[in-house]
Amino acid sequence: MNGFRVGEDDFELDGRPVRLLSGALHYFRVHEAQWGHRLAMLRAMGLNCVETYVPWNLHEPHPGEFSDVEALGRFLDAAHEAGLWAIVRPGPYICAEWENGGLPHWLTGAVGARARTRDTEYLGHVDRWFGRLMTEVVPRQHDRGGPVIMVQVENEYGSYGSDQVYLRHLADLLRFEGVTAPLFTSDGPEDHMLTGGCVPGVLATANFGSQARTAFETLRGHRPKGPLMCMEFWCGWFDHWGAEHVVRDAADAADALREILECGASVNLYMAHGGTNFAGWAGANRGGGALHDGVLEPDVTSYDYDAPIDEFGRPTEKFWRFREVLAPYAQGPLPELPAPPQQLGAPAAADLSRWAPLSAVMESLGGPDAEHAVPPTFEELDVDRGLVRYTVTVPGPRRPYPLSVRGLRDRAVVYVDGVRAGVLTEEEPSLPEPVAGHARVELWVESLGRVNYGPRTGETKGITGGVLHERQYLHGVRAQGLRLDAFSSAQAVRGVPASSEAASGRPGLYRGTAEVHGPGDATLQLPSWTRGFVWVNGFNLGRYWSAGPQTSLFVPGPVLREGVNEVWVLELEGTEGETVSLAPVPPERQ
Repeated sequence: MNGFRVGEDDFELDGRPVRLLSGALHYFRVHEAQWGHRLAMLRAMGLNCVETYVPWNLHEPHPGEFSDVEALGRFLDAAHEAGLWAIVRPGPYICAEWENGGLPHWLTGAVGARARTRDTEYLGHVDRWFGRLMTEVVPRQHDRGGPVIMVQVENEYGSYGSDQVYLRHLADLLRFEGVTAPLFTSDGPEDHMLTGGCVPGVLATANFGSQARTAFETLRGHRPKGPLMCMEFWCGWFDHWGAEHVVRDAADAADALREILECGASVNLYMAHGGTNFAGWAGANRGGGALHDGVLEPDVTSYDYDAPIDEFGRPTEKFWRFREVLAPYAQGPLPELPAPPQQLGAPAAADLSRWAPLSAVMESLGGPDAEHAVPPTFEELDVDRGLVRYTVTVPGPRRPYPLSVRGLRDRAVVYVDGVRAGVLTEEEPSLPEPVAGHARVELWVESLGRVNYGPRTGETKGITGGVLHERQYLHGVRAQGLRLDAFSSAQAVRGVPASSEAASGRPGLYRGTAEVHGPGDATLQLPSWTRGFVWVNGFNLGRYWSAGPQTSLFVPGPVLREGVNEVWVLELEGTEGETVSLAPVPPERQ
C-alpha cells in the first residue's frame, strides 16, 4: 500500500519502515517572516518532521467569527517547502502553556465543566470549529501531495477526563471532515491516563521526558501492537513569573533522546523551538502537586523552553548534542545551518513622554460601562486578555471596616477615593487598612493568564464572588472591560488623549518613538518598569513583569523598520522612568 500508514510494528511510507524524527514548532509563537528560518533549523538538527498545535481561541475570538485560520495552511505549506512532514494537533484543547489551553473564553464561560465532554452545546461549537479548521488540513495531507502525515484526537485527555463517547465523537468528526491521515492520541505513560485518553482503533503515543524503556513498557501493556512514539519528549521546560528559571542539562537530555531511539521508537522533541507568547497569550498553571488545585503560577512571555533552538532561533549546546544523536538515523548527510537572522544594528532608546492615565485609556478603548447587581466576570464582559475596572460605593456614614474581595482572579490594584490603597491577590484578598464610608472604590483587575492544564482549566477570571465591607456584600457594581486587542488599531491608540499632567511614574499608557538604524532581531529592555504590556509598531510583544525571571522581551526583526518606530507601554502598577531601550540579543545560551 502506497503512502504513509501505521503498520503493526512501524510507521510505513510506500511499504517501507520509516522513523519519525519530529520537532514541535508552533506557528503562532513565531513571527511568520521567520518560519522559513526556524524550519530550516529543524532540518539541520536532523529532523524530518514538524509538529504544531492549533489554538482555537486565537482563530475564533467570537462564536462563528474566524480570524486568519489560513495561517495554519501557510505554515504547512512552508513546512512542505522546507522538506518536512507535518503532524497537526488541532485540539480542541491543546494545553501548550497557552491561555485557557486553547479553549475560547466565550466557550468555557458558557459551558463550564461541560467542556471536553459529550455535552451537546460544547460539541456544537467543536463541530463548527473543526469544520472550518479542517479546510486548511485536508487538502495538505500526504495522500494529496502535502506534508500532513498524522492528526491528533484531543490532547492528553487522560490527564483530564474519561469520556470515551466524547473521544469517539472527535475521531469520527475528523474522518467526517475528510481527514484520511492516521489519527493518534498522546498521554502520560500511566495506567489511568492511558485508559482515560486512548481511543480503540487509534494509535496511542506517550509523553515523557526520561526513562523511555519504562514508559514504553507501560504503553505496551495497553497497546501490544503499533509503532512506538514519544509524542512529547520534554527536553526542556517552561518558566513562571516570580520563580526560578528552569534549565535541563544538555548531556542529560541527549542521553534521554538516545534511549528513545534505541528503543526503536519515533520521537517528537517538545520543544524543538519554543518561540514567544506574544500578545498576552501565555497561560498559567495551578500548583499544589498532583491535584493542580493550588496557587496560580502564570507563565512568562518567553517560551524559550530551554529548547535546542533558543527563542532567537540560534543553536545551543543542546542543538549540537541532539544533532549528533540524530545524525545516524538520517537519510544522507544533514544540511548545513541556514544563515542567521539579521540582528539589530545599534542600540536605540525610546523616550515615552506622552502619557495617558488608565482612566483615559479605558474611556477611549474600553467596552461598555454599566452597573451590575454583582461584579460580572471577564467572561461575562467578553474580555479574553486584558483587565476590568470595577467601581463600587461603600455607603456611609459608617466606621472603618476591612474591605476584601471574594473569589479574586487574579490581581487587583485598588484605589479608595482616588488614592492607591493596595494590591490584592487571590492569596491576599484584603486591603491592609480598613475603609470608612462614604467612599468610592476602584479595583483594576488583571488576568495573569487562564489555567491551561488540570481540573481548573477554564475557570473564570475577574471578581467571581463579590466585594465585601466587613461581612456585607457591596452591590451596584459598575464594570468596564479593556481587551488587549483594542490596541490592534493604531489609529484608535493614537487617539487616546495625552494628559497635561506629569506622569510621575503613575500607571497608564506611555507612548514615544525609537530611531532604529539597521533593523533586526532585538530585545526590549524595561529596567525601571513594573508590569504591563508593550507594543512596537502595533505588534504586541507580550507581558513584562519585574517579578522575573524574564527581564526583557524579544523583538522579532521583521517588526522593526529603518528610522522611526512607534513604542507603546501599558504600565499597570507604576514606573520609575519613562524610557525603554532596544538592544542586541544576548549572548547565545550554552
